[in-house]
Amino acid sequence: MPYLEENYDVAVVGAGHAGCEAALACARLGLETILFTVSIDSIALMPCNPNIGGSSKGHLVRELDALGGEMGKNIDKTFIQSKMLNESKGPAVHSLRAQADKQEYTRQMRITLENTDHLTIRQAEVSQIVTDEGKLTGVKTVSGALYRVKAAVLCTGTYLRAKCIYGEVSNPTGPNGLQAANHLTDSLKAHGIEMFRFKTGTPARVDKRSIDFSKMEEQFGDPRVVPFSFSTDPESVQKEQVSCWLTYTNEETHKIIRDNLSRSPLFSGVIEGTGPRYCPSIEDKVVKFPDKARHQVFVEPEGLSTNEMYLAGMSSSLPEDVQYAMYRTVPGLENVKIVRNAYAIEYDCINSLQLTPSLEFKAIPGLFSGGQFNGSSGYEEAAVQGFMAGVNAAMEIMGREPVVLDRSQAYIGVLIDDLVTKENHEPYRMMTSRAEYRLLLRQDNADLRLRKIGYEIGLVSEEEYGEVLEKEQVIKREIIRVSQVIVGTGAEVQEFLVRNNSTCLKSGAALSELIKRPELNYQSLGVLDPNRPELPEDVQIQVNINIKYEGYLKRQMQQVAQFKKLEGKRIPKDFDYTKVGNLRREAIQKLSHYKPVSIGQASRISGVSPADISVLLVYLSGGMARGK
Repeated sequence: MPYLEENYDVAVVGAGHAGCEAALACARLGLETILFTVSIDSIALMPCNPNIGGSSKGHLVRELDALGGEMGKNIDKTFIQSKMLNESKGPAVHSLRAQADKQEYTRQMRITLENTDHLTIRQAEVSQIVTDEGKLTGVKTVSGALYRVKAAVLCTGTYLRAKCIYGEVSNPTGPNGLQAANHLTDSLKAHGIEMFRFKTGTPARVDKRSIDFSKMEEQFGDPRVVPFSFSTDPESVQKEQVSCWLTYTNEETHKIIRDNLSRSPLFSGVIEGTGPRYCPSIEDKVVKFPDKARHQVFVEPEGLSTNEMYLAGMSSSLPEDVQYAMYRTVPGLENVKIVRNAYAIEYDCINSLQLTPSLEFKAIPGLFSGGQFNGSSGYEEAAVQGFMAGVNAAMEIMGREPVVLDRSQAYIGVLIDDLVTKENHEPYRMMTSRAEYRLLLRQDNADLRLRKIGYEIGLVSEEEYGEVLEKEQVIKREIIRVSQVIVGTGAEVQEFLVRNNSTCLKSGAALSELIKRPELNYQSLGVLDPNRPELPEDVQIQVNINIKYEGYLKRQMQQVAQFKKLEGKRIPKDFDYTKVGNLRREAIQKLSHYKPVSIGQASRISGVSPADISVLLVYLSGGMARGK
């Protein structure tokens, strides 16, 4: 029977946030790329809260942008409210978050994809991977069509054998009632890939006209918006923003939930999958935190052209009647009308320990994987994985070395390292606490850290890279200059210090010393620095942080140097751990199974102790000395 047969360099399966970044990276590097999706209308869909960024997630988006990704540019075009979170804390945890216009975000990303050279979009369900002698050679769709490729990137998100569940209702669909992908799992299992079943969920969408906002606290965007993308002109994103709203659950809400737990598929055993610990349903919150009198509910718009509002903080899989009852106990929602029911969604994903740090399957060369399919959660986590998987698929085809970011270089490095070295039995979520070197890995310096790598990959232009090099020089010059500007003990200086609750000077001091005081900063000291050059705001921020936290930054760089030593000690690909005397049996099993690429990675595998690492180091050093 005849069937369609075509040839491409790369196939990307899935057009969510991971798939979009993977496809764009490959196509922009000049590879003929085909992007498969079960629905063209679901490209870059936000089936959960339509926002980008947030705590630690803002770091990921800015890092992705610095490397040449698209998410930051797209949210800058489509946001309706923007806020910098954690501003009362130190710069390491400042994180940008923006509410998106859901429909517009999808539309703009689709426009970008459809107008990218070397990129073909195809609405079709991929049902099989095709291999030859263990190496990937193509993919097949349900129609029987064969697409021969040199590499493929799986970005199936939450669509594989997906089920949307609330109460006794279980629909075999993907998010928002879209078609699920029901065939690929069997093919992957036939190729020996270990699969997990995970769960996530989403709250109800409600009609704006049925909400009494007078009973809620209005939440405004920042007066001055900071763009996500380093390429976006800050002035272009200063626009009127829409409000979000804050309200709270109460004891009546919690009683309704407790009385109906037997009807919740989460607690009745209907749902098999493991849910996200750090984004629990309202049922989970009530059960796990019984002493809490109330929980926050953020009421957020889904866009400018719809009345749908998102009830952040109240995801649920309770039956329809219970949803109405509990939502209507919340102040401002007494007469609320539900547009779309809350639901839980179950889906297939992989055990990510099967991947190398380049996100390639260890057992199937040429097959890469990214996004929620890897057992993570979140649009941002998905996007950066898709990007890295796409880049590394391209690198393999082009005969170049893979691009692997380590834990000292980027939050992206932390995320991927955690996925490929640590056992995850629940959806992985990025958090600032997971990053050991977070004072160095701030969102504000992502361009200074990663633009060079993006340029070397080929996804950052020479002009963009040149701008970063110039920025680095300007920052260095200004730090030196400020350290040489001495202010005296005159009346103007002392009055300034008193006004700012700072100790008066007994002798002259460099401006850099004053910047280090907690109550002062580079920007406020401008009045004492008449010869200060006009500098962009982002440069001023870097000067301030580098001076104010100088001691902490130096200490963390020393820690990174130690970390790099272990990461630099490579382990041969087919190393036989059974030959290492005094290595514990558990360590031999774990190391043989996971095949770490370096001593550093080996040290982070569960079941491998510091003593095991010492034994391994001694053996490798001795072996190298003997020329083995």
